[in-house]
Amino acid sequence: MIGIVDDDSSLRRSLRNLLMSVGYRVETFESAEAFLQSGDRDEIGCVVLDVRMAGMNGLDLLRHLAASGSRIPVIILTAHGEDETRRQSLEAGAVAFLEKPVRSPVLLDTVRAALAST
Repeated sequence: MIGIVDDDSSLRRSLRNLLMSVGYRVETFESAEAFLQSGDRDEIGCVVLDVRMAGMNGLDLLRHLAASGSRIPVIILTAHGEDETRRQSLEAGAVAFLEKPVRSPVLLDTVRAALAST
């Protein structure tokens, strides 16, 4: 299952539809907190994560997952692709850093690679 964590409902819906169209099961979360409270986390094989969200941001969630020993591969997908954000994301354990808008083939290839890395 792919988890999508993004506060933009239209983007969550678009990503879910894209991933489901190629056969993935998808669960969406409107916040980092909603993801952390989910009982489905054990079934998540990969997370597509936005950086800038209200409340806990994506970098904080990524660091929290790493500190808790999570081995779920995380793909950062952001409209704010500054070099510092990229560096921090990769240092915190993200397997990829993609900028919005992302082309569908690039996202699908990145998700496949992330799932293969587990």
